[in-house]
Amino acid sequence: MNIGIVCYPTYGGSGIAATELGKNLARRGHRVHLISYAQPIRMFEMCENVIFHKVEVNAYPLFRYPPYSLEITATIVDVAREEGLDVVHAHYAIPHGMSALNARMILENDGLRLPFVITLHGTDITIVGMEPAMSRVTRYILQQADAVSSVSEYLREETNKYFCMNCAIDVIPNFIDPEVFHPQHNSSLRQRLAKEDEKILVHASNFRPVKNIPHIIEMFANLHQQVPARLVLIGDGPERSAAEHLCKTLGIRDHVVFPGMRSNIVEFLSVADLYIMASQTESFGLSALEAMACGLPVVAYRVGGVPEVVAEGVTGLLVSKDDIAELGRAAARLLQDDELRASYSVAARQRASKVFSHERVVSQYERLYRRVIDQSSF
Repeated sequence: MNIGIVCYPTYGGSGIAATELGKNLARRGHRVHLISYAQPIRMFEMCENVIFHKVEVNAYPLFRYPPYSLEITATIVDVAREEGLDVVHAHYAIPHGMSALNARMILENDGLRLPFVITLHGTDITIVGMEPAMSRVTRYILQQADAVSSVSEYLREETNKYFCMNCAIDVIPNFIDPEVFHPQHNSSLRQRLAKEDEKILVHASNFRPVKNIPHIIEMFANLHQQVPARLVLIGDGPERSAAEHLCKTLGIRDHVVFPGMRSNIVEFLSVADLYIMASQTESFGLSALEAMACGLPVVAYRVGGVPEVVAEGVTGLLVSKDDIAELGRAAARLLQDDELRASYSVAARQRASKVFSHERVVSQYERLYRRVIDQSSF
């Protein structure tokens, strides 16, 4: 198949999932066109059968804000005409789903039929889509799509709840490649991050408010008094400077590492002892899955789709949202019990590679694409 994938390039679950999907489809012999305003963060190596198309977002003096969604539409149309796309896969209903819909309508005027699929990742439904000014638009886009998928049962239920959908929503989870995400111990990296007697807690995200970075820092400020430990906060974003300031205020700046965005995320996960997450909501929790694949037990708030990823009491511990004290107690329990943590580590790797492997999940996307392509031919 000749597949167009529209996504954000940034360090977030949707962009990572879209890019990894494209790379895996290409390895299966499909031709993949990644469409974004910058090279996606996970495209750090050349991939055969993957072509990157940069969306040129022009700041015309006439417009107060650049017409991003229209630029995306124009790029989809151009790529579809030049490359003969069979299907477009938009990650996020707004704005990418709207752009794909517009592109389909434009191409129909030329006698071309370009079906499009929307994958919901969360923000487009739980935040943007529920804005009063956007809810009708979101509902219309979803109803016009040739197929809609969500990354979790939780998100499917939320979508049906708020938008009264009259179309089916396929649940296709995020995934990992077990050949890439597996323990890759790097003793020199661990020595640089922590002392020999210290445990390492790690978190990776795009540092947005929903990720609740202050809760992780406050939890660690109490935890490190009980357990010799270091906290590694991987990523970047609007909350980073505030996070660094909070560490200084709490007197733990020397115990917290901010390595920024890392292409070698597997190495950082592999040298850690525990993955920590305190999100207000998560439609799936891709970073937790990647941590599990590297043998890390997960401690997190019991929100959204996280319980679909983390098997509570088997691969990690989940606590009530906003209970920072309980989050710390759960982390301390695993850090202080090496035998228990080791059993969780084995179970985490097994669950990640068995339930969320790329072989299993990418096949579901292939079937979805073929379905909408066949339907559009009638």
